[in-house]
Amino acid sequence: MANHSSAKKALRQTIKKTLINKSRISRIRTYIKKVSQAIAAGSQQEARDALIIAQSEVMRGVTKRVLKLNTASRKISRLAQKVKNMS
Repeated sequence: MANHSSAKKALRQTIKKTLINKSRISRIRTYIKKVSQAIAAGSQQEARDALIIAQSEVMRGVTKRVLKLNTASRKISRLAQKVKNMS
């Protein structure tokens, strides 16, 4: 346990940031799942719309330092390839 006031504050901040980051990751995963569900349903227009929103959310995760840029790019690329191959 933290003994100094600065260490106690750092602990509080870590807990708060962990909760925020978990919700951000959960939000990103939700939008990725929506794209996957649209692909499974066979609706190409719906999948494209979901991909645009998911891409925005994933890149927002990069700016918030929840994901690395290469990881985000890989996820978006794979989703875009699946949507493209639907037709």
